[in-house]
Amino acid sequence: MNELLDKMLANSGIEPELANEIEQVGRLKKVTAGELVVNPEERAGEMPFVLKGVLKVMRDGDQQNEVFLYYLEGGETCAMSITCCLEGRATSFRVMAEEDSIIWMVPVTHLDTWLAKYSSFRKFVFGSYQTRFDELLMAIDSVVFQNMGERLLKYLLDTQQATGSFQIHKTHQEIAKELNTSRVVISRLLKALEVEDKIELHRNCIEIL
Repeated sequence: MNELLDKMLANSGIEPELANEIEQVGRLKKVTAGELVVNPEERAGEMPFVLKGVLKVMRDGDQQNEVFLYYLEGGETCAMSITCCLEGRATSFRVMAEEDSIIWMVPVTHLDTWLAKYSSFRKFVFGSYQTRFDELLMAIDSVVFQNMGERLLKYLLDTQQATGSFQIHKTHQEIAKELNTSRVVISRLLKALEVEDKIELHRNCIEIL
């Protein structure tokens, strides 16, 4: 685990002194696919660093629905978690493990000190904000400017890139929930993508060609 953490911190450009503090105050957490890491309406007490695996960030709606926002991969953290941690407010989103993952949880009480003391941490945080902001703009663009077929294909390709696998083990209902539409619509659009030779449909599995 120390090797994973050291590699992540080194790739993030964080200086050795800060890396040592992060190792000293943090804790290891293993989550299985489908497990919640951050619950909506909870006050964030820790900030997650993804060491291995993939987490997905979802936004909850007012009518018990949700929409997929973006993935977090190895070496990344959630910018929205940072904001909630610094402001001490409840989250308005959920973070769930897309696959079995290993994360390093850091107490929020250290963030203000690190932001003031270490320029590398400021760069890391601002870089995380910029990455997440760009991805949120892409999510907004997909909702506003793309039809559902284009959104579905982008979702499949994003999932493939995040997980590194061309086989996506999700049901049509699970995809429909994350894209905030109906299972019937997703099933019809997946069938159309299969006819176009972009995917192959298997039982509880979608293979990207």
